[in-house]
Amino acid sequence: MNAPPLEPGLNLDPGLYIVATPIGNLGDISRRAIETLSACALIACEDTRVTGKLLHHLGIKRPMRRYDDHAGDDARERLLGDIAQLPVALVSDAGTPLISDPGYRLVRDARARGLNVVSIPGPSALITALTLAGLPTDRFLFAGFLPSKEKARADTLAGLAAVPATLVFYETGPRLVDALHAVAQALPGREIAVARELTKLHEECRSGTPEALAAHYTAHPPRGEIVLLAGPPPPAAAPDADVVDAALRLALATMSTSQAAASVSRALGLDRKALYARAMELK
Repeated sequence: MNAPPLEPGLNLDPGLYIVATPIGNLGDISRRAIETLSACALIACEDTRVTGKLLHHLGIKRPMRRYDDHAGDDARERLLGDIAQLPVALVSDAGTPLISDPGYRLVRDARARGLNVVSIPGPSALITALTLAGLPTDRFLFAGFLPSKEKARADTLAGLAAVPATLVFYETGPRLVDALHAVAQALPGREIAVARELTKLHEECRSGTPEALAAHYTAHPPRGEIVLLAGPPPPAAAPDADVVDAALRLALATMSTSQAAASVSRALGLDRKALYARAMELK
């Protein structure tokens, strides 16, 4: 039996509407998100059961269609056909779609076809955890979920160890302690934070060394999805004055003073003007 045709949405142009939904506290959904979900002709979601509970809470009745990481090209093509004619919402089970959730291929293809794409911003576990952790936020790198296998997880962390930014990962309760042990090996000396149950009644953000956090969560196994954060690497110690002088003398043997100062500045990460002044003294 064929499904009934979708009805046009009210007061929305055809297109894809990316709608952020609560990560825990249902009160966090925005008025604009509610209005968009109410007006769309179709809601594409990871799990119709999860989204159905949210819609029931909001008093919204709209058709839903599953769209997740396992959706193939045919499912995406069908959805793109709807988007060309009708307003279609894309939601994840919780938070902002496309942040470690399916959807980027759909957005990419919709944009490539010149279709209308609109983002309705809102809750995100990534941003919520960053605001709670007390770690530097001027530069951060989100790396999604760490691999579950030990070697792949270690390789991933080793590849990120030199990144001069706060590192942010999603993790699950059963894997958290193993992840913290891996972080202790790959990112020594970093301040670590674990944020869990975000926006819920028992919200927690605990910080410390990875060893201390691993001990705590071994004794108190956590549940649910978790955000694991690692502060940026500590600044490198300034090289010894004798090392700087030796580098300048070596450079001065074949370069002008300004060239030598610039070369040593690039090599050692030191101020070029101060190096130029020292080079003039050495000459």
